[in-house]
Amino acid sequence: MDYSLLIGGAAGQGLDTSANILEKILKRSGFYVFTYRDYMSMVRGGHNFTQVRFSDKEISSFTEEVNIILALNKETIEVHKDKLKYDGNIICGEEIADGENIISLPIEKAASNINPKVYNTIGLGAILKYFGLPIELAEDVLNEEFKEKTAQDNIAAINEGYKLIDTKCKLVPKKENNIIINGNNALSLGAVAAGCKYYCGYPMTPSTSILGYFSSKSEAVGIAVDQVEDEVAALNMALGASYAGVRAMTGSSGGGFALMVEALSFAGIGEFPVVIVNAQRSGPATGMSTRTEQSDLRFIIHAGHGEFPRMVIALRDPEDAFYQTARAFNIADKHQIPVIILTDLYLAEYTKTSPPFDFSKIKIERSLCREEDLIDSEYKRYKITESGVSPRMIPGKIPGEVLLIDSHEHDEYGHITEDPKLRTEMVLKRMRKSEGLKKEVEEPWFIGEENPENLIVCWGSIYGAVKEAVNRLNVEGFSVGALVFGDIWPFPKNKLLNLGKSAKNIIDIEQNATGQLNSIIKEETPYESNFKILKFDGRPFSGDEIYRRLKNEVLH
Repeated sequence: MDYSLLIGGAAGQGLDTSANILEKILKRSGFYVFTYRDYMSMVRGGHNFTQVRFSDKEISSFTEEVNIILALNKETIEVHKDKLKYDGNIICGEEIADGENIISLPIEKAASNINPKVYNTIGLGAILKYFGLPIELAEDVLNEEFKEKTAQDNIAAINEGYKLIDTKCKLVPKKENNIIINGNNALSLGAVAAGCKYYCGYPMTPSTSILGYFSSKSEAVGIAVDQVEDEVAALNMALGASYAGVRAMTGSSGGGFALMVEALSFAGIGEFPVVIVNAQRSGPATGMSTRTEQSDLRFIIHAGHGEFPRMVIALRDPEDAFYQTARAFNIADKHQIPVIILTDLYLAEYTKTSPPFDFSKIKIERSLCREEDLIDSEYKRYKITESGVSPRMIPGKIPGEVLLIDSHEHDEYGHITEDPKLRTEMVLKRMRKSEGLKKEVEEPWFIGEENPENLIVCWGSIYGAVKEAVNRLNVEGFSVGALVFGDIWPFPKNKLLNLGKSAKNIIDIEQNATGQLNSIIKEETPYESNFKILKFDGRPFSGDEIYRRLKNEVLH
């Protein structure tokens, strides 16, 4: 079984709350759930919608067709009626619409007898009855979601909606042991697991919920959180925390990251370990602030003046977000570099069922200098070493030793220098870290048929949609596989070099206009794509779209 439903209406009509309640009920009923949210940058009005897909098998994308539309206004029907499957139904209030495939219910009248604000919850009750799901699960969720009086009104409403409709598809709940989480919350949990003790940022969609998550959990997990005046301050304050020995992180979107670039170079020459999140959205400039894109990749890899090593990791799904964020802190500490995490609005905000995260797998590796590690009791913060990594201590932890930091070029002690020989040695010392980083780099995930004729290359949040498309095509007999890059810089190339030998086609799938991953592949390997499937309208790929476009544009 595999069902998808859409809740649509205007901003301010409570769509997000309704979707949150529904996905929790479905998750507790033992189903795999995937929820995609599409909203405008408006507090009131406009058109927003949420698609909730659920199945008895694992799912990793939303679908283009839906079984049910819960329409909270007429516009929802006009915009989405073509998505309805041939045997699907539109559920709405009788004051909104009537006709073929439309189940018109006296929702407004029923709500007026309880509380006008519970209109949506009556619709949710009708959906539960449509699928024959037990009302008791819904009551548990509502009691958790709302305070007493509000919970009572919503329980009455969901029971009222349950009475208004007959069951069409009888589903049987099962035991479940999954969590349901979005990318930003999973990322934040990964930082907690890694021992992050300081987060600062300025609110900018879609990174804002990271700041909100840490603010709400700061006391429980022991993290200091600052909402700062701008992104210039954000990274500089994170560097200050790093100097003091604290694991620190900051985050923004592309426009905010642009303001961090000078401080990013400071992190390079000062050799600060720090983790920076760039949650991409449609640019340039303000672009479309509530839409998704993958257009910052080349910028992130080359951001900053001067030359210094950094690592860039793109997150692929919420589970990956948890483990890779924790890993980022260890890499930053070990090599004393900035590690930049790339996510995007789509991954930041879609919710998905995942196995519970295993905190026991997270090992904290600090690589700090102790007094007994000093040679001849002499401390050189920027000691020239074979690896390029110098001893790093927490200020005040070694009696008599001072930790000098400066944004100028410096000698091994941290004193300013313009000596050409020493300058050359310091640049080479920092750049030698790149060799160590190459040993840290993980190869991309591979999906599909071994040694495929048609090899997809993609990165980040496209993973789920590509996975579903490749699996469908393999079932149909097509020789298709995909490399989904997480680590992007330094660029891991071994799997691509191997699979590229036998591939008839290399297909680049990205959410930008220029094929930025493909340009890196051209620089780093003998290969480049001969087909591109690019999307930059601000909406994410679905598995259906990638499947269709591969068949129409490549495999025909």
